[in-house]
Order: sequence, then C-alpha cells, then structure tokens
Amino acid sequence: MLAPERWSRLEAAHAERADALTAGHRARRAAGERHAVEDFLYEYYGTRPAQLRRWHPGVGTGLGTPPGGVGASPGGAEADGAPPRRAWRWYATTDDVVHLDVDAFLADRGSTVTYVRTLLTATASRSAFTGCLGLHEWAMVYRGATDRRHDLPLRLGPAGTDAVVERHPVRCSHIDAFRFFTPDAVPLNRLQPTRETQVALEQPGCLHANMDCLKWAIKLGPACPGDLLLDCFALASEIRVLDMQASPYDLAGLGYEPVAIETPEGRAEYVARQRAFAARAAGLRARLVAVCDALVAAAA
Repeated sequence: MLAPERWSRLEAAHAERADALTAGHRARRAAGERHAVEDFLYEYYGTRPAQLRRWHPGVGTGLGTPPGGVGASPGGAEADGAPPRRAWRWYATTDDVVHLDVDAFLADRGSTVTYVRTLLTATASRSAFTGCLGLHEWAMVYRGATDRRHDLPLRLGPAGTDAVVERHPVRCSHIDAFRFFTPDAVPLNRLQPTRETQVALEQPGCLHANMDCLKWAIKLGPACPGDLLLDCFALASEIRVLDMQASPYDLAGLGYEPVAIETPEGRAEYVARQRAFAARAAGLRARLVAVCDALVAAAA
C-alpha cells in the first residue's frame, strides 16, 4: 500500500510528464492543426492526452486514504475533473484502501489479457529481423497510390520510389502495415501476414510491433502502471520519427532529415537505430508480460 503523501507525489509527477509529452499535440489541436509525424500515435492508436495523464498504480498496489476522502486525490477530484478514484471503472475499496478490482477487470478484459500475453511472449521468443529497411511505407505508395496516407511530396518522385521497392526485397511481417500496401505491392512481400497469423509472425525488430507496446499498454488499462504507459508512449514517439524519416516522403518542410534507405549509409543508420529501439522495446514487452502474469496470479 502506498501512503497518501507518496502516491499523491507519484500522481503529480506522472501528470507533469504526460503534459510535457503531449504539449505539442494539445497546442495543435487547439489551433486546428495537424502534424503528419507526431500526431500519428493519437490518430492511429486512439490515444488521448487525458488518458495518458491519468495515473494508475497498477495491479497489486493499493492506495491509502488521503485527507480529501477515500480514493480521492487531494482536493477530492482529479485535476481534469474526473471523479474520485473509488468511482473509476475497475477499482474497488477495501478497508479504506483503493485498489484494482482484478476479478472485475478480468471478467471484462480476460480474453484481451490472454491474447496480449500470448502475442508479446511469442514476439519476444524470436530473433530480431533488421532487413526490412522500412520498405512498408514505400510499398504503401508503390505504383501511384491514389489515396496516400500522408499529403506530402515523395522525396524521389513516383518513378524513383517505385524503383527502390523493386530493387530491394520486401519482407514485412506486421499485418497492420501490410494491410495498407497497394495492390501491386502485395505480391512483392515475401510474407503474407494476416490477423490469424499475427502471433506466428510478429518479431521484435519490427518498428510497428515495437510501437504497438503502446497499444497493449492501453489495452491493459488500469492494470498497467502509469510509468509503463508513458514509457511505451515515449518510445513509440521516437520510433515514429524513424518510421517517417526512412519513408519515401519528403519531410524537409517539417524539419526532419531523411534516412535514405536507398543508400548504403542510410541502410546502416536505419538498422543501427532499429536495433537500439528493439532493445528498448524488449524491456517494455517484458514489463507488459509481467502485468499480465500479475493479473492471473492475483486472480488465483
């Protein structure tokens, strides 16, 4: 159990970190603007700043009663207007200690917890493949895609972009990247991932699989400690930058230098950064699996 003074400090520090991580997005949203690189995590994963800001202690940690009442933050409510924690979904109060209601959570999300653990464990069991070179983004615009995901110019032009795809082997293992390939690019992929084969194919060198640690942290909801959620978000933000730097798009107008994967130097830079991200994601993946295991153990 965390004493009120202790968890209040943790909660405040978490909110401060979350606000710093989301400041750019919140300012753009207020101004009605959009950033092709930085806003992806909010759009694709449905991430909300208020969701990131809400601190959870995680499974197995109880919160002592603060002066404002059982389960309330100092002052009786969260800064964003949310009700006292004792009224939050999947929380319970036992002897004036607020904690995750594991049984209620697993009743609603048990199948999700099982799938997340199965996928992450399978992914972690494989060696990282670092030969994909980010060609998934190139395959999404191959041979004149009419519905590009980004309204940005192509750095090498249409013909130059197609030539890069045709000169390099395409080996994308991630279904949520592969499903955006153009029809002409689909048969070029050495793998043909489906939702059904996701557990069998996902591997720890994949940028998108490592960004997805954020997705799984969100799926685990209040069982996931706040620091782990923000660690996943921070890493996904950094990976997204490389994902777009190595893409066929010209990001000069946004202030990003390209990682020219059509050159030996660009390929070497991409692989080095990919390996570093894979190492960091491995730690996050292990922590997420530990959350799943803690849920099962608490229920037992």
